[in-house]
Amino acid sequence: MKAPWNFSRYLTLAQRFLAGGRLPSLLLAVSRKGSREAGRLGAVKEDLRLLLSLCNAWLRGEYRRVNPRAFLAVVAALLYFVTPLDALPDWLVGLGFVDDLAVVAWVLKTWSHELDAFRAWRQAQSPEVQAALERLPAPDGKSRQ
Repeated sequence: MKAPWNFSRYLTLAQRFLAGGRLPSLLLAVSRKGSREAGRLGAVKEDLRLLLSLCNAWLRGEYRRVNPRAFLAVVAALLYFVTPLDALPDWLVGLGFVDDLAVVAWVLKTWSHELDAFRAWRQAQSPEVQAALERLPAPDGKSRQ
């Protein structure tokens, strides 16, 4: 399956975000937008939580078995999700959110085997670890209580 239009640009941005240690602030931005748009997320809401959990586990150093290209695609999709001016600007009522969801869906489908492996790993963790993975990091990278 072909990558969404302009996605390679977001892969480059994702590399910069990771190199600059800005993943915690991205996760917070995704969480805020996800909360704001909760009614329009539908079935993708749980998938978005999975991506956030994967990034948090990676950030905490608890799960690094993900393919680096898959992880970069996840971060790029989250960047696309929070960027208001992408292929269809978010202010276009009824349409602006569609491309965001399409990019997230593409990453979910393309890297499903990697995400399934993470999902299985997460399920095998204690309830405390699972809860910790749901807590977003503070912008400085430490876990929020």
